[in-house]
Amino acid sequence: MSSSKLSNMPVSTQTTGGNERKVGVEIELSGLSYDALIDHASRLLGGKPELRSRYVTSIKTEDGDYTIELDSDPIKDLNLADEGLPTSIRELASHAMDAIDFAAEKIVPLEIVGPPLPLSKLHIMETLVDELRDLGALGSREAIYFAFGLQLNPELPDLEPGTIVRYLQAFAALYDWLKSRHQIDISRKFTTYIEPWSAKYTEKLMQDSYAPDLKGLMKDYLDSNPTRNRALDLLPLFAHLDADYLAEYVQDPRIKSRPTLHYRLPDCDIDNPDWHFSSVWNDWVVLEKLANNAQDLAALRRKFREAQELSFHNLTHSWADTTQQWLQEHGYV
Repeated sequence: MSSSKLSNMPVSTQTTGGNERKVGVEIELSGLSYDALIDHASRLLGGKPELRSRYVTSIKTEDGDYTIELDSDPIKDLNLADEGLPTSIRELASHAMDAIDFAAEKIVPLEIVGPPLPLSKLHIMETLVDELRDLGALGSREAIYFAFGLQLNPELPDLEPGTIVRYLQAFAALYDWLKSRHQIDISRKFTTYIEPWSAKYTEKLMQDSYAPDLKGLMKDYLDSNPTRNRALDLLPLFAHLDADYLAEYVQDPRIKSRPTLHYRLPDCDIDNPDWHFSSVWNDWVVLEKLANNAQDLAALRRKFREAQELSFHNLTHSWADTTQQWLQEHGYV
């Protein structure tokens, strides 16, 4: 088993209710068959698999249920053995499904969706990712049509508007830096899954005077970003906070209500031996630390606004490079 490289943890490890904060993790990958992934994951997680449908399996563990599924709803729902189909069709079902299985596992990602894990148990994901790489799992770099991600769903310390705003401001300031750190594969650059927030919204968000109430926070965001396809997706959080108001802007059954942010930016580069779950997590913790340091956050917001101005420095330095230098000078990296 690999040793954990999760060297960083957030400043705030508990919710205001006194419970340890939790993080949900979603990993997309290829290189293993559906059945092989279930067998390996069940063994590595010490869980018992239970088939829920053709391409959806739960692995029940002491830490909660992991779900392994083929990340394509039409294929998951396909049932050529349905007794309502003509006999001639059903007789071909086994051959047809074999062909569909083979094609699907080559071009559609398999996904591991973990339960909300306490921060103290995130080492489980570090070990799981490293072990699956050793078993042949592949990530985004393997083929041009792969666009696999590793997504985090970190629970917020509390749900006060001021807290949420600080996390959003920290993300806006660090977006270019995080994107460069995660080395986004070209296959994902061609997708719309990880778009940044609109420039108009970010400009409003980064003002020192920005202090909306909850309804104002949601309205400002949804007026410019009424979609799941953002690098930091707020719709699950908004569904938890005010589902009725969210429905005035977006109605999508894929939105799952939860008191978390939905961080969708990183690649899953699992077949790279220098890449680990902690490669993503430790960079997220930089955002956590910035969001919980009001003085530093105000300073970086100011530099962010200055970077939008026309100057020799801004013409010769990228914001990602400027951010990297600032983070080093202030002890974040």
